[in-house]
Amino acid sequence: MSLLHLFIVSVIQGVTEFLPISSSAHLILLPHLAGIQDQGVMIDVSVHLGTLFAVIIFFWADAKQALIGLFHLLRGQKHTPQGHLALALIIATIPAVIVGLILKITGLADSMRDSVALIGATMAGFGVVLWWYDTRSPAVAEAKDWTLRQAFTLGLWQALALIPGTSRSGITITGARRMGYTRESAARISMLMSIPTIIAAGALEAIDVLPHATAAQWQEAGIATVFAGLSAFVALGLMMRLLKSVSFTPYVIYRVILGLGLIVWAYI
Repeated sequence: MSLLHLFIVSVIQGVTEFLPISSSAHLILLPHLAGIQDQGVMIDVSVHLGTLFAVIIFFWADAKQALIGLFHLLRGQKHTPQGHLALALIIATIPAVIVGLILKITGLADSMRDSVALIGATMAGFGVVLWWYDTRSPAVAEAKDWTLRQAFTLGLWQALALIPGTSRSGITITGARRMGYTRESAARISMLMSIPTIIAAGALEAIDVLPHATAAQWQEAGIATVFAGLSAFVALGLMMRLLKSVSFTPYVIYRVILGLGLIVWAYI
């Protein structure tokens, strides 16, 4: 794989992973639209690893509290703020892990990746859902108010992101806005939820590819991880800064235009 190809794939992943516009859809569509070779699972795992590093560094204060919370849970201290956060993140991850395993075992995960029409429909449809709740829901709750029940509910929302084109960040932000969280808090919760989810998804994919990886693939993976991490960090900073003054509507407009375009392209 050329350096330019690696750069394009990594930047697309980095920029779109945390914006509510579906990183998986863009990575799936890249070979279709650009006529280039599919990057493969090894690179997919690598770019997700890069975005994982980016979100942990960007939200280090929260990530550190969640890590401390894991040790609290091991000691049975689930009622501390740290223990509560760690437990909430674990609960929020369970639905996606279960549904992901079912889709992988049944082969539905691969079949959905090949449907451009499905990606277009989910891009546009869930974009409208995001706009609806973002413009009509109150903004009264903060991230610190996150309950375990809400964590499980958002986990169910997150499981929908296994449908290509849905957007993991987009659907969890939608769910959080529906619950009345402020835009910044909804985005923060969504980003923290991404940490265990990316780890779980990456581990599931890595099981199949890492034992057979060549030296050249490891080198490409390292480059992709760096590019994706840097671009994701920049994208995170811009989004969190813009949310102080801008709604999610610009992302919705992009999703609807791209989604409708893909639907048309799929049937012509």
